[in-house]
Order: sequence, then C-alpha cells, then structure tokens
Amino acid sequence: MRKRTFMATAAVAAAIALSPMALVAGGHLEKYNLLPDKPFAGTKLNILSVVTPQFDGLMLRDEEFTELTGIETEWTFIPFGSLQEKINAEGIAANGTFDVVNYLDSWGPPNAHWLKRIDELMARDGISMDRYPAAFARSAQYEGETLGFPLRAHPQLMFYRKDLIPEPPKSWDDVIRIGKELKETHPDIAPLALYYNNDGNRQNLFIWINFLWAAGADIFNEDGSAAWASPEGIQATKDYIELHTVHQVTNPNSLAFVEQDARQSFMQGNSAMIPVWWWAYSGFYNPESSTLTKDQVAFTGMPSYQGKTKTYAISMPFSISTYSQNQDAAWEFLKWLSNPEMDKANAIEREVAGKPIVNNVVTHISSLQDADVNAANDGIQAAAWESLKESDIMPQIPEWPEIGDILSAAIAEAAAGGDVETLMKDAAERADKVLRRAGRL
Repeated sequence: MRKRTFMATAAVAAAIALSPMALVAGGHLEKYNLLPDKPFAGTKLNILSVVTPQFDGLMLRDEEFTELTGIETEWTFIPFGSLQEKINAEGIAANGTFDVVNYLDSWGPPNAHWLKRIDELMARDGISMDRYPAAFARSAQYEGETLGFPLRAHPQLMFYRKDLIPEPPKSWDDVIRIGKELKETHPDIAPLALYYNNDGNRQNLFIWINFLWAAGADIFNEDGSAAWASPEGIQATKDYIELHTVHQVTNPNSLAFVEQDARQSFMQGNSAMIPVWWWAYSGFYNPESSTLTKDQVAFTGMPSYQGKTKTYAISMPFSISTYSQNQDAAWEFLKWLSNPEMDKANAIEREVAGKPIVNNVVTHISSLQDADVNAANDGIQAAAWESLKESDIMPQIPEWPEIGDILSAAIAEAAAGGDVETLMKDAAERADKVLRRAGRL
C-alpha cells in the first residue's frame, strides 16, 4: 500500500509539472478534466454527504469514476439535521477521516481553515466557476478563494395549488389578497405555509431576507455593522411578520413550523401556497409523501415586494479536507462529481443502477437552460434560472452563525407578537457586539 501511494504521488507530480496551457490546450487531460494514466489508482476516498436522492444518483454512478481513475469511494450519508454537528466534529478531530465533505454554505467560513482552496487546481485543469450562476459560485467561496463546488444548490420558488388559485401571485400584496379570498371560499385550508420557528438552522430568515433586500436594505453596512434596523429594514420586517400577525393569511401553526413542517402542511392539503426551495417539487406530488396530484401543483417565481424581487439562494458545496491524506485523488473525484454531463443526466434519468431516482436539482447554467432537462422536469429549471438572476446568499463570515441565531430569535419573537422595531434594534446591537469582539468593527 505504501509503495502504491508513493508511486501515485510520483506520477501526479510529473503530471502537475506540465504547464496549465499544456495540460488544457495540449490535450493531456482525460474525460471530465481527469489526469492521465490513473496516477492515484488504488486510493480509497471517504465521502461525507447529506441524505438526498440527488446524491444517491451520483453515488450510484461512481463505478464510472473508479473505472476511469482506479480510485475507489466509500460514501457516508448523514441526515441534514445532524450534518452540521458532524462537520464541526470533523474540524475539531482534524484526523482526515473524510477526504471530501458536504456542508451548508453558511457553515463554510467557520470551517474554512480546514477546507482546501482549489483555485490553482481549477486554473491548471481548465475549470471555471463561471459555469455556475453567480449566487451559487459565491456560496462556495470565502474571502475571494474557492473552497469547493456547489453541487446541491437551490433557488426559491412559490408553489401553489392551481386547482384553488387560477392565477399565481406576482407580488406579496397578491399573496395577501388571494389569501383573504381563500379564507372565505376554503376556510378549511390555510392560504400560506410559512416557518417562523427559531429552529437553530435560521430557516425563518429565508423568506424574510427577500423582503429586506427588495426594500433596498441589507444585513450589514459597508463598515461591517448590522444594517437591518434601518427604517427600510424595519418596515420590511414588519411586513414579513404581518403576514401572520395582521393579515393572518399564514397557517395558524406557522409559529411552530420549520421548513419541513410547512412542506408537510402543503403536501397534506392543509395550506395552499408555500415559498420554498425548488427541490421540493417532486415530493409535492409523490403519492408516497403527498395527498396532492401533479395536476394540483404549480410553481412560479417568488413574489415581488415594493415592486422588486430579490431572492435568497443556498447551496451545499463539496470540499476537500486539508486533513486528508488523499487530497490529490480527492480533487480528481471532485472534477468527476461536478462535471456538466452528469449534472444533466442526474436530472433526466429516472433510474440509476436499478434504483428509481427523482431529482430536479442542477447547478450548471448549461443545465438550467437545457431543453431536455426542462422537458423532463416541467420547466422548473427555467423558472429557477429567472429566480437566480436576482439572487444573493447569506453573509460569508465566520461570525454569521452566531449573528444569524440572534436574528432568528428576534424574528420568532416578533412573529409571536413582540414589537418588531425594538426586537430588531436590540438584535442589531447584540450583533455589533459580536462583530467588535471578532475585530470586524
């Protein structure tokens, strides 16, 4: 084993000695930009991934990767609710148990010290982050450097019951109007499923931030201080909260709902509209999880606020651990895993290695605009592409989880009847203390 590892290292050193132009223009790279001559044959990679049909589809295809490179893989799948704790434990242990790890983008900055920068490798092998929508690309970067590839990434869409709502809402005013009409015509169905619960994953910020950005407000000022307590930010927050407290078009259980609860409410026919990630679409009409049929479910872009639409995008990148003893082999794996051909195939093929796979998630611009991908998924990628044109991500700073928790608690308390202005100003003061402690102010 030691001999094999040494020989692999020597072989790749010779390959890396070639200039980037020689590797790309000279045709020395193999399929999917892989290095020639299988320099890491015999290596075994351990992959940590969230549980999702999308990644099941990739895992079930990895025999191709082994055939092309001689590298074997072992996948460990973790439910999302347990993944952050697992990632934190890996960073603390620093033992390289996993060569490649999958994480939520906002967890990247606090763990950036042990995630490998890949910009030089991308330049060497002719790969550009321009293949992704701008928000997706930024979500896998930290302080101008690339930590990995955003292989699971989501725009927001508004899903609605088209058997109850003939014309989709274009604005949040439309949502309120439609909601009040539904309360008259279908009092047994809540108009809108939202999630205000302070769940520890900051999910109640996901829709709020649409209001904030559309109002021209932001999370941080140019000097790094908290910005959401501006007059524009306060009003946007009030309007988000008043969907529940004043207009009462939300599901009565929205205070207790996390995102999964809201999705269940929609799938069980208890709510007529839900703003949520695009990946949820197939589950909304899956007879194993939903009471709805495909004919009842439709989607549209996120509603505008004050005449403007700006949405939140999120991703779950894959990165290489700097604690790994197999970093070069792991880079070969990332190139294969992220290639555009597989991105497309994984959203079109409904069976992989004999297992049914239903997945509409793609991350490449080419896939979002691809006619075959859209034909296989009812055009949801085209709707997502429109959403992504005006999207942004949460702040990529190590202090964000702590600051986001402060904001999330304030939002939950406001939705329960607390004074919005007082709560948001207090949250801003507490956030500034965190930032000063970190030396950012």
